[in-house]
Amino acid sequence: MRYIRYLFLAVIGLALIVVALANREMTTLKLMPDALAAPFGLQGSVTLPLFVVIFLGIVVGLLIGFVWEWLREFKYRHSLSKKDKEVHRLEREVKVLKAKNGESTDDVLALIE
Repeated sequence: MRYIRYLFLAVIGLALIVVALANREMTTLKLMPDALAAPFGLQGSVTLPLFVVIFLGIVVGLLIGFVWEWLREFKYRHSLSKKDKEVHRLEREVKVLKAKNGESTDDVLALIE
């Protein structure tokens, strides 16, 4: 199974290298369109190779997806946390009640009695 994972990672890495080599042309990224940037004075731009733009787009998309999913699952994590606290509280209560009733913690001794 480990070799299949390494093979998969090698194929992904090779595909990324091929995409990077095929898209080495320089591309200018602008912060806003010229017509919209002129009134605000925001005329920022940067020149990068196209493969960097592609990979940054993929990374930003993944990060947005991870954050979105983390926020979406908040209610489930919160509910699980509340139930976990309740279970621990009930376990402590059971221990206190067993100690109060004088029950033995040893099952063999409990069977003999």
